[in-house]
Amino acid sequence: MDRSLYIAMSGAKQTMLAQTSNTNNLANTQTTGFKSDFEQFRSMPVFGPGHPTRVYTMTERPGSDLTNGPIQMTGRDLDIAINGEGWIAIEDKEGKEAYTKAGDLRVTREGFLQTGRGEPVLGEDGPILIPDADKIDIGSDGTISIVPAGETAITVVNVARIKLVNPNADDLEKLNDGLMHLKKGVEPPEADARVGVISGALEGSNVNAVNALVEMIELSKHYELQVKVMKTADENSAVSTKLLQMA
Repeated sequence: MDRSLYIAMSGAKQTMLAQTSNTNNLANTQTTGFKSDFEQFRSMPVFGPGHPTRVYTMTERPGSDLTNGPIQMTGRDLDIAINGEGWIAIEDKEGKEAYTKAGDLRVTREGFLQTGRGEPVLGEDGPILIPDADKIDIGSDGTISIVPAGETAITVVNVARIKLVNPNADDLEKLNDGLMHLKKGVEPPEADARVGVISGALEGSNVNAVNALVEMIELSKHYELQVKVMKTADENSAVSTKLLQMA
């Protein structure tokens, strides 16, 4: 196979991978608490017999954009948004602690407090269980208070406090489940009293739809260019073969 054809082919493949990441960002412009992924290209030398005079392209995901998304007021009692820096501690499918900005909470029939996607919300002593209540309020410090079922409105009971944390950004990584996880070897942080929430509000996605659309167009053009190079390499190979047959 002609080396230029291989290099163009690898470039087209990596451009498709970058487009996949960008498309995922674009598809989550309306997802509560979503953090967009970065992607970048890096040139890698091709090693082999002789000098590494050729390079191919490799796509990397250097990390995620952890800047806050816009705050949207909803008025719903169980909606919360982190006020500034910090995260809501939840339990992932493997039973490990993970973190999210998605504060669209709900209470299951069994009384467990979960995110809109179904991850249990953690308190100081594990998953939060809420007794039957006529009303549920979440304070700015994450404290959950209820009016027990059948009681008067003046009967207010504190039942739990959501674990709010603010780990070092360098200790976090976003995995395929869309949640932020601690990197290997990092211990879960303690609850941070300085992290607060805004009740009746949600943090929106931090994806810039316009930038994502522009990047989609640019990546499409890059892909078309790589395909043209592949076609040219194939045509050159056909011409060379024809010349050799004439010799």
